[in-house]
Amino acid sequence: MSVDAARTLLARHFAPTPLVHAPSLRGPNRDVYLKVETGLPTGSFKVRGALYSLSVNAARRPIAEVIAASTGNHGAAVAWAATLVGIRATIFVPANPNPVKARRIRDLGARIVEQGQDLNAAIDAAYEYAARSSAFFLHDATDADIPFGAGTIGVEIVEQLPQVDIIYVPMGDTALIRGVAAAVKARKPSVAILGVVAERAPAYCLSWRANEAIETATADTIADGLAVRRALAPNVAAIRALVDDVRMVGEAELRSAIEWLMTKEDVIAEPAGAAAAAALMKDPRAAGQAVLLVTGGNLAPSTQLRMKNSSNS
Repeated sequence: MSVDAARTLLARHFAPTPLVHAPSLRGPNRDVYLKVETGLPTGSFKVRGALYSLSVNAARRPIAEVIAASTGNHGAAVAWAATLVGIRATIFVPANPNPVKARRIRDLGARIVEQGQDLNAAIDAAYEYAARSSAFFLHDATDADIPFGAGTIGVEIVEQLPQVDIIYVPMGDTALIRGVAAAVKARKPSVAILGVVAERAPAYCLSWRANEAIETATADTIADGLAVRRALAPNVAAIRALVDDVRMVGEAELRSAIEWLMTKEDVIAEPAGAAAAAALMKDPRAAGQAVLLVTGGNLAPSTQLRMKNSSNS
């Protein structure tokens, strides 16, 4: 299987997402574009990998039930893909999930199981369920096919902006950045790939720097899509080979980027979706033709309220 096969399959369901100029983020030596994934079904890029992987796996063998562990966007994507493929879905999420994402999962007909206080607990519960059932666990961090679906973003960027110099990619479980980086570097090796993590969920940044898998005690960030505290060794090895640099952004910087995108560029981004913009805004020296991935737009009401209270204080 390959990113080209993923493109062919996904093209039956949606068109390439837009690459839009972001004049408010221009600098003396840089021009900036946003790769906006929020218009896809379920409001995030995750449908690319979920639909491709579930489709090819269902073609390989019978699957009666698919399960996923997620803070929301991957779960919604798997639920959506399951409706297309005709498979029932069960999604494991941490307790008190983003209500916008949870509602979307339920509206797509999937069963939700809340388990534990973070994504790791939900993943462990999903593994236990898979072990005692015949369900297919579509695990975002380890599935071999999901990066091909995510990689279609990279192919689109190179076609839409052949002169691209650097791509900023939010980095949660790394399936996205592994897919995008592999696809882009196969087509234009000179492009720099910059991963962005939340300061309060730094496991993969620390792992990339140390060249070993590191687990942190917590991943307490408003960017639930980046809330990973347990890095996996194969993924660390992959990002060490593919990713040119990794940056961390703070909670206030994420909120500022959300507000900036909303007011200056008319783009709604959830915290993880605004992480790339936050990293660029933090570095005034950034130069070249830059593309920022806006990966999702499912902004939780609690985040909106905190932003409103912060602006009023």
